[in-house]
Amino acid sequence: MNKLVVSSSPHIRTDSTTRRIMLDVLIALLPTAVAGTVIFGIKALWVMLVCVGFSVLSEFLFNLITKHTQTVGDLSAAVTGLILALNLRADAPLWQCAVGAVFAIIVVKCLFGGLGCNFANPAVTGRIFIMICFATTVGGGMMPTVVDLASSATPLEIMKGDTVNGLPSLPDMMLGLRGGAIGEVCAIAILLGFAYLVYRGVIHFETPLIFIGTVFVLSLIISSDLTLSLYHVFSGGLLFGAVFMATDYVTTPITRSGKMIFAFGCGLITVLIRFFGTYPEGVSFSILLMNILSPYIEKWTAKKPLGGKK
Repeated sequence: MNKLVVSSSPHIRTDSTTRRIMLDVLIALLPTAVAGTVIFGIKALWVMLVCVGFSVLSEFLFNLITKHTQTVGDLSAAVTGLILALNLRADAPLWQCAVGAVFAIIVVKCLFGGLGCNFANPAVTGRIFIMICFATTVGGGMMPTVVDLASSATPLEIMKGDTVNGLPSLPDMMLGLRGGAIGEVCAIAILLGFAYLVYRGVIHFETPLIFIGTVFVLSLIISSDLTLSLYHVFSGGLLFGAVFMATDYVTTPITRSGKMIFAFGCGLITVLIRFFGTYPEGVSFSILLMNILSPYIEKWTAKKPLGGKK
């Protein structure tokens, strides 16, 4: 009995740290970042460098001015900056990328208390902020520099016009030989990152699969076209958003059933926006809306402690 130690929870601990988890995410993002640079050229690399640089600098200066403990070493700001960059087109003006990165870190993350206190995913919110403020230069996507395409429109823009003429082949969609944002075009690179995160235990596989599966099934029900439904899966930021943004620890439910509900909601809203909304894409908006609902989903799905009231 003398060896009995009484302490507050948690009683089960892991060797994983915030820095280790963020480093795993950066490693998982590396194939997508490399693919984006190869497909779109040096412009894509500059967008990534600016977004990551201004994200880290913003957090450093905020902590310095407010006399908070420096947190840039946990790599969360770098992750936010890279995810934001991969959601942008490669020819986006660099000053707009910098503005979006500052907004994501200062307004969405730091002003709400830093990592663990933000109500929404900073990268998602930063992308939406840029898209609303600078729609004419950031919307849509740049065409690949490694191949000449017959159409200058992205696949979602083509399908929004109720036509399939001019769509790239499905193999080209997998390889990234199409228009779009830096990180959304190469499905193979995204799936490599997904496999790594699942292997490392950073994310649960259910969230991405339910998100993507919901979009596929609902698209099939609405369009009654299997090929078109497959294009909806590989088009836009669905794969990237499902793997890297809908699995955020802070802004999604902590319960496993809650994560499933969250993923289904993201898929449902994405389909509603794509088929019935004015925007051709809906992934970022769906994740942001479900971020807002996360506390309620978490409350509904929380397990009752033994002996607790029903």
